[in-house]
Amino acid sequence: MGQDLRNYTPEDETFWQNEGKAIANRNLWISIPSLLCGFAVWLYWGIITVQMINLGFGFEKSDLFTLGAIAGLTGATLRIPSTFFVRIAGGRNTIFFTTALLMIPAIGAGYYLQDPNTPLWKFQVLAFLSGIGGGNFSSSMSNISFFFPKRMQGYSLGMNAGLGNFGVTTMQILIPLVMTFGLFGGEGRELVNTSGTLIGKIPAGTETYIQNAGFVWLLFLVPLAFAGWWGMNNIRDEHVSPDIPSPAGAFGTITGMLLVGFLTAAFGLWLMLPAKVGGSGFMVSKWIVLPIVIALTVFLLKMIPGQVGQNLSRQYKIFGNKHTWAMTVIYTMTFGSFIGYAATFALAIKVVFGFQHIEVDGVMTHDLANPNGPSALMFAWMGPFIGALIRPVGGMIADKLGGARVTQWISIVMVGSALGVAYFLKQAYVSATPEEFFFPFMILFLILFAATGIGNGSTFRTIAVAFNKEQAGPVLGWTAAVAAYGAFIIPKVFGEQIKAATPEYALYGFAVFYGVCILINWWFYLRPGAYIKNP
Repeated sequence: MGQDLRNYTPEDETFWQNEGKAIANRNLWISIPSLLCGFAVWLYWGIITVQMINLGFGFEKSDLFTLGAIAGLTGATLRIPSTFFVRIAGGRNTIFFTTALLMIPAIGAGYYLQDPNTPLWKFQVLAFLSGIGGGNFSSSMSNISFFFPKRMQGYSLGMNAGLGNFGVTTMQILIPLVMTFGLFGGEGRELVNTSGTLIGKIPAGTETYIQNAGFVWLLFLVPLAFAGWWGMNNIRDEHVSPDIPSPAGAFGTITGMLLVGFLTAAFGLWLMLPAKVGGSGFMVSKWIVLPIVIALTVFLLKMIPGQVGQNLSRQYKIFGNKHTWAMTVIYTMTFGSFIGYAATFALAIKVVFGFQHIEVDGVMTHDLANPNGPSALMFAWMGPFIGALIRPVGGMIADKLGGARVTQWISIVMVGSALGVAYFLKQAYVSATPEEFFFPFMILFLILFAATGIGNGSTFRTIAVAFNKEQAGPVLGWTAAVAAYGAFIIPKVFGEQIKAATPEYALYGFAVFYGVCILINWWFYLRPGAYIKNP
């Protein structure tokens, strides 16, 4: 425990049974809760913003959508440098340090949420720092892929990612509950609007401790940092982490590479956001900005002098493999959808079903509270829960039936369910009684979440089989990095379409993208003469 490993050969069955299995499982079971907390801190703005509305914080709804979008963009961008941490800094060093860094945004959120007069820019900075949790996914997945044999990649990656994804569900259940009492002291504030938890609605006038949404994660992050340092391992073999510096040097390298990601994410946000929320006011299209941010991040990382830049040159060979690009698009469909919908679900329920949509003097308005509307905090956890729970199942099914075949089936389901959700969103957003459409909306969205979860497992199985052992880890990290931009794109698109009073258009667009992915998956992996048959 805690020692560097050499000659670690999980494909050797004798070694695996005598030593490797125990080592791999120990690293996996420390990695999972660390990743879970990363997801929670990254995406808790989806719940915090709902409660900010319920407490009467003086921000426009469209401004609150920017908090989730900022965290989404930063987290996705930080996955690009995180993809390469394990080879340069070692798995143990990486997981310990990046888990410890999550304490910074958690403490900041707890502190500033105590004051309703806190300016928006401070919450934007905290959302920006929360992106550290999003970046952790790429380094975590890359690290775990080296511990298990290929025949168990669907299981191991599915467990790490699937149970790690439970950070979304855990956060959506835990935060509303801990806000109901003064766990960490401080003053409570009275609800202006009805809120809720897993077990029911909470009436307006009830005292709430919104600061606990940040502080509660310290109860997990502190012991997990110790567990990562004392219980995990760096693998020092040539194809993993052969030439890592001292722990202090590794932490310095990780910090420098994270700063590159922060810099490019900040530049992208500045180009896109309006001047009133700290942006340039140029309002450059997100479809232009995202490729710029990705390319700039990759370029600047390569420009880092010395061993880091040399090491990245070797790992950048993945970009010359056509399967890297095919799997990037396909995984964006599955994980990008999961993480984007998870970031948006609660606020979408609140905005669409928590208000009546009625005409006043011939103009459709969306500001009158709906007394019969469902509580977003009662239901929002269900979708990410199902998507995360079923992800390991998707990996295990793909181990038996082939990853590409399973991906094709769930892609068709995603097209159908997205179109169904779009239909009921359209009906609800022009209705004085939108709650009438909530049940079919909810069922179809849960099916959509389940399909993304199965697809998350099946696509990682495809990657593990289609790439050699040196490239598989970086490819896992890279595809996860690009797919994570779903946590930015989906809240941004939903926010734009809500403002335009056409939320159904968002789902129409996503359904078209899923159809494109069906064609790519078939061409590369399922057609007669496919490059690799059903990996």
